[in-house]
Amino acid sequence: MIREYRTIQEINGPLMVVRKVDRVTYDELAEIELSDGSIRRCKVLEVNGDNAVVQLFESSAGINLAQSKVRFLGHPLQLPVSGDMLGRVFNGMGRPIDGGPDIMAEEYRDINGLPMNPAARDYPNEFIQTGISTIDGLNTLVRGQKLPIFSGSGLPHAALAAQIARQAKVLGDDAGNFAVVFAAIGITFEESDFFVQEFRRTGAIDRTVLFTNLANDPAVERIATPRMALTAAEYLAFEKDMHVLVILTDITNYAEALREVSAAKKEVPGRRGYPGYLYTDLATMYERAGRQLGKKGSITMIPILTMPEDDKTHPIPDLTGYITEGQIILSRELYRKGVNPPVDVLPSLSRLKDKGVGPGKTREDHAGTMNQLFAAYSTGKENKELMSILGEAALSPTDLQYAKFADEFEKRYVSQGTDENRSIIETLDLGWDLLSLLPKAELKRIKPEYIEKYLPKKEG
Repeated sequence: MIREYRTIQEINGPLMVVRKVDRVTYDELAEIELSDGSIRRCKVLEVNGDNAVVQLFESSAGINLAQSKVRFLGHPLQLPVSGDMLGRVFNGMGRPIDGGPDIMAEEYRDINGLPMNPAARDYPNEFIQTGISTIDGLNTLVRGQKLPIFSGSGLPHAALAAQIARQAKVLGDDAGNFAVVFAAIGITFEESDFFVQEFRRTGAIDRTVLFTNLANDPAVERIATPRMALTAAEYLAFEKDMHVLVILTDITNYAEALREVSAAKKEVPGRRGYPGYLYTDLATMYERAGRQLGKKGSITMIPILTMPEDDKTHPIPDLTGYITEGQIILSRELYRKGVNPPVDVLPSLSRLKDKGVGPGKTREDHAGTMNQLFAAYSTGKENKELMSILGEAALSPTDLQYAKFADEFEKRYVSQGTDENRSIIETLDLGWDLLSLLPKAELKRIKPEYIEKYLPKKEG
């Protein structure tokens, strides 16, 4: 039963206090009807006795306390879900903004969902190809994994996000059963238009559900947007048996919105002014990704965040690193060198990469070449530093070969541009091509039979 009240006591920013309410519950959706008949939506943040604190999804400007009334709808914020969502563009509240009709809902789902029960989880162990060598070859993404990208202000993470969304696919029998749910949080209109046009240009829109929340939209909507995306992903994965890749950009904007709302509620701040429950809040989102026992579908997540002042110890990347299984880090130094995407290979990590490589998944030589490339690049970087201090004459011929390898590795393997889509076989063959720059005796991390089989034979 819908209850209506004319007992609005006060408004403070996005928050409003309604007195003498009955049977109102936490997170319940409500509507405010203004004196001119217009409707604004809000949700219940707190209930204390017969007083409710509600949070507006839109501006509080123009609300007359005496002449406005509040209706509590008896359910939380919901998203209408259906297979028809693929190919559509929605705003941060789940309303279509692409000029198409409303979704014919098969069901309405509470966007808050629940983190997956650990006992119901299946272990991620199947490869997802992104077409980007530094991810596929060295920090392999596995179906059901949470692998964030840590970027910095001004680095091309938006182009990288669009490239992954365009190129990502699963191999084998499930290749046609793949979808992308893309949520852009707190971005500019230009960025939003870039994503939509990019997906339409390449045809990737047909398998994508796109949610866009703009920087001038209310902070409360920003908090709802990633949950809308995850609700759509859960439906496609566990009801439609699809393999869904969820890309969330930018999580920093989400955390800033959380801080803004927390300050409006006068909560005690934690580190750097963020609410003390930031870890819990991020975990309730991230832990909705994964594979479930007995279900064919899966949700793989790539949250993208810009580190304030490029600081890895900032609360947002710090807490994200605790919850997720690794991180891809973008480098400002590589970006200045013209390397694109500027993935910093050495500090990047995918904790589940060993589960997604090998015969039947990628290729038998993948694990060995991955370890050898890491080791060779690390040695090459060290040798280049020594060269800058001591001069080239202080290095042995082998050391110089390693230094040359590091340069070629950045130029040919890491850098590939935004339109090159490399298969995993092309990535592995490119790795072998680069390893042929080193003496055969230095390839100590690869089995001899693989060296004989895959290492390019030098002429002469």
